[in-house]
Amino acid sequence: MLERLKKLLSGLFGNKDQIKLGIYGPPNTGKTTLANRISEEFTGEEMGSASEVPHETRAVQKKEKVDLKSDGKEISMNLLDMPGISTKVDYKEFVDHGIDEDEAKVRSKEATKGVVEAIKWLDKVDAVLVVFDSTDDPYTQVNVTILGNLEAKDIPIILVANKTDLEEADPESIKDAFPQYNFTQISAKEKENMDDLYRKIVENV
Repeated sequence: MLERLKKLLSGLFGNKDQIKLGIYGPPNTGKTTLANRISEEFTGEEMGSASEVPHETRAVQKKEKVDLKSDGKEISMNLLDMPGISTKVDYKEFVDHGIDEDEAKVRSKEATKGVVEAIKWLDKVDAVLVVFDSTDDPYTQVNVTILGNLEAKDIPIILVANKTDLEEADPESIKDAFPQYNFTQISAKEKENMDDLYRKIVENV
């Protein structure tokens, strides 16, 4: 009888078996490297191809049933690696990285479509990691817009200052720019401080 009551209450209050966790941020902040790190650690498989070329991820990449564990707690989630958010995608960005013009224009269109797709997903995600390159100025139009949209939709946010292994990294500047949000600093590439990120996901999602 008690078990039936638990199931009934679960149905009434809409508990979800799989939390949808979106990884957002501008291009080249290390979102796919982070997604690969999380996915590989808890499923044994990577999610996508990371590259120094901007907008390498041009469509939403999904990894279902990632059972993330931290401090004896567990959360089951669908991990979503989003295309980099940008106010404008210029094909010349690709040309500058050695891609021929025709291919660059194709990638530019795909990347623009990916930005739109990522924004649409804001209506579906349950929580978001917003990834910053800790060597860059955090207070940009793109970052403010991303955070503003998430806050307006009341979506839980964790700020992730990535690339802390680099000498010029200044993760504290991100924390100081947006002190109202949960924050952690990592190097997804070097697997630094990932346990703190996992702890914050379990605690706040």
